[in-house]
Amino acid sequence: MGDTDRDAVGEHTLPFGLDAGRTALVVVDMQYASASREAGFGRWLAENGRADEGRYRFDRIETMLLPNIARLLEAFRAARLPCVFVRLGAQMSGCRDLIPHIRQLESAFGNVLGQQEYEILDAVAPEPGEPVVTKLSASAFTSSGFDALLRNLDVTTLAFTGVSTSQCVDLTARDAADRGYRSIIVEDAVAEDRHDWHEATLEQFERLFGRVVDTDGLLRELAFLA
Repeated sequence: MGDTDRDAVGEHTLPFGLDAGRTALVVVDMQYASASREAGFGRWLAENGRADEGRYRFDRIETMLLPNIARLLEAFRAARLPCVFVRLGAQMSGCRDLIPHIRQLESAFGNVLGQQEYEILDAVAPEPGEPVVTKLSASAFTSSGFDALLRNLDVTTLAFTGVSTSQCVDLTARDAADRGYRSIIVEDAVAEDRHDWHEATLEQFERLFGRVVDTDGLLRELAFLA
């Protein structure tokens, strides 16, 4: 989707900039369960003869998301702005503590406390002192202390990265907008199983819920605030 298309699609979203000192980077579900070709979802696809279904997703994660999220983490840390990590994962065997419709898949992926799949990828892992919120559902607002954490940090603007564009990223970003946060999705720092799903999600999000930017654009805004 080109800039002209985005301008037309986003005509219903009120424009806003970053709120100096009150903007946080949110890294969603960048775990071995959901963002690794060799573990979790990627391994499950390979074991079931469906590895090709994950090619677009994992190629994008490896070549685009990991370097872009790393750049954003470096910039936010340098600006002393919060970096908040969100993960989906179970603490009980059989994933019985997760919302029912995702239990079977997350159990198949091995996304349980104590397993590698539960952990955030080393390349974009939190540094000591950075908060990690564990959720039991797709939206972080539904099943965790995410909202309370953001309010305690006095955050008003959220820049979302991670996986998957149309699922946990979109649901959390929309919920953020509904709670009065200024919500941004970083287009080249989120990934999906299919390109058309990715584009359709961003198009709908930008119509009403918030802004869609790329990594370079967000970094320029951060530099302007410095």
